[in-house]
Amino acid sequence: MSDLRELYQDVILEHSKAPRNYRQLATANHKAEGYNPLCGDHFTLYLDLKGDSIHDISFQGSGCAISKASASMMTQSVKGKTREEAGKLFEQFHKLVTGQANGNQADLGKLAVFSGVSQFPVRVKCATLAWHTLQAAMEGKQEPVSTE
Repeated sequence: MSDLRELYQDVILEHSKAPRNYRQLATANHKAEGYNPLCGDHFTLYLDLKGDSIHDISFQGSGCAISKASASMMTQSVKGKTREEAGKLFEQFHKLVTGQANGNQADLGKLAVFSGVSQFPVRVKCATLAWHTLQAAMEGKQEPVSTE
């Protein structure tokens, strides 16, 4: 199991060092800010919604390795999905990082690398910040999202 944990750590570190979709999105028609005062994580999430689908998504900001990797992998996972599909994915991801997944991680694909977060409850907010910010952007909320 330690080999699997090491692989998961490598994936998280790699996404943290070279995050995907890390840019301002010129075609964004929705955006939201997220802030985790405990860690200092601060992101702006940009969404290009076409009808009910996430046509494109990106983010900018700074944060710990877990929050940045989570934002990077989230953008890859939700691109092309409907709002409802993205919401369901967030529910599954939240169950995973809070230790409530009951071993059902198949639908999460690469996001399963965050399974170890459940062993460190203080890091759950780091892993979910981008997801809460995505929800706010899809709902058109103007005030910044905070994990506190």
